[in-house]
Amino acid sequence: MKISLLLAFIFLSINSQAEIIFDDSYVLQRNLGGEGSFVANFGSVVSFKQPVTTMSPELQEKHITGDGLFEKNFSDDPSRSDYGLGPAYNNISCASCHIRDGRGSLPVVNNNTWTKLGQNEALFLRISIEPKVNAYVANALHGEPLPVPGYSTQLFHLGSYHLRKNAPNVGQAEVWMKYEYSNFTYPDGQVVKLKKPVFEIRNPYDLSTDESGQATSRIYQSDVRMGPRMTPPMIGLGLLEAIEQKDILALADRDLSAWGVKGRPNWVYDVEKQKNNFVNVYSMGRFGLKANTPSVLHQGLGAFRGDMGVTNSFFPEESIAGTPLIESILPTLKKEVNISDEDALNVVFYSQTLAVPSRRQGYLEADIISGGKTFKTVGCANCHQPEFVTGKHSIEALSYQRIAPYTDLLLHDMGEGLSDNRRDFQASGRDWRTRALWGIGLTKTINARGGFLHDGRAATIEEAILWHGGEAQMSRDKFAALPAAARTEVIKFVNSL
Repeated sequence: MKISLLLAFIFLSINSQAEIIFDDSYVLQRNLGGEGSFVANFGSVVSFKQPVTTMSPELQEKHITGDGLFEKNFSDDPSRSDYGLGPAYNNISCASCHIRDGRGSLPVVNNNTWTKLGQNEALFLRISIEPKVNAYVANALHGEPLPVPGYSTQLFHLGSYHLRKNAPNVGQAEVWMKYEYSNFTYPDGQVVKLKKPVFEIRNPYDLSTDESGQATSRIYQSDVRMGPRMTPPMIGLGLLEAIEQKDILALADRDLSAWGVKGRPNWVYDVEKQKNNFVNVYSMGRFGLKANTPSVLHQGLGAFRGDMGVTNSFFPEESIAGTPLIESILPTLKKEVNISDEDALNVVFYSQTLAVPSRRQGYLEADIISGGKTFKTVGCANCHQPEFVTGKHSIEALSYQRIAPYTDLLLHDMGEGLSDNRRDFQASGRDWRTRALWGIGLTKTINARGGFLHDGRAATIEEAILWHGGEAQMSRDKFAALPAAARTEVIKFVNSL
């Protein structure tokens, strides 16, 4: 099978218009993460916390070291050895957002009243300003999100105790959330209730009153765009990194116009190229919800600095550097970076080498196999590409593996219902990177309240499917038109991954 897959990719490189067509063997594949998959017969709360099984004992130890740092809580007290948090941040550790290395969950909202985001939320808001097109050409050649003046490109709802003396522990602003509800009605009359989180910004640090007596802040201006982000699972990241770029670009070249599908790559800033003095500092994005980061290192160390305020040699400046909010406390901050290269790179290694769990017992049941075939028939596999063979990776255990991540790593217009109206390099507000589906059936095992989609709005896989629009509209409609029993089979197949 591996030889036939390699031949398929060789053929594709010769004819860029060819479509990758696999037989239905993907429906039967158990070890989605290749030879290093973690065998999970029944699944458990630690199914996402296992290392790639084919690594040497020395590398297993390195993985464990990185795990400890991933779990570490950072402090904002300069006198402590675990100092590094803040001064503005969204959480205190990697593990606080990535619950047991899985998805995060939305806050508990009682009676749908406005609820304030607090400590250990797995959710935050990306922010930027939407300039005129000419401003993008002049100031951001590749479409980098432009920071909100006085803020940044992320809204930090938490802060060190002394950051805002009038609002201890509040960051740039408070973020409050509740839900909007709607119904989806299948052609057969079944109704599914859908929800999405909506947000309100209160108590911004730069709040003032204009001449008319109206409260104003830079964050309230009409050119500010905001988009919620919910943490995805950590499994299989190194394997996604090992997929050869040409194979991803070949998927972008497929003619799927009959389905209304046109995936495309995002070309994004690459901090490793910058650090190594490359002239061209842009690479193809693979990670982040809009494919806005190119590597596990960039994604992970950017999150250290961005989500927690833990600076490192790749991202040495504070997230709110150069803003009025930080000026008064600069003398209290340590000048060196907050985490050493050794520790930072151990966390990166940990993130690269979390194994993908196998499918559980029962995955060969007839209705699951039938659902897997329907998954392809209704077009889900157009974007949720079942199979790849990885190329060479610096971690040998990740090289040349037959894997089934169920993603093409490309951007797709997902429609207005999922839009956040915020650009991110080549990604428009409606564009999202195809989520990998491997391990998705263990989401609720890992975190009972774990949600799906970019903001965690979908409590079930069915809800996530029903939110699909744009390029996925035809597939969503075909799914909706299936008899109820066939829809259940598709959902059971996805849950078996």
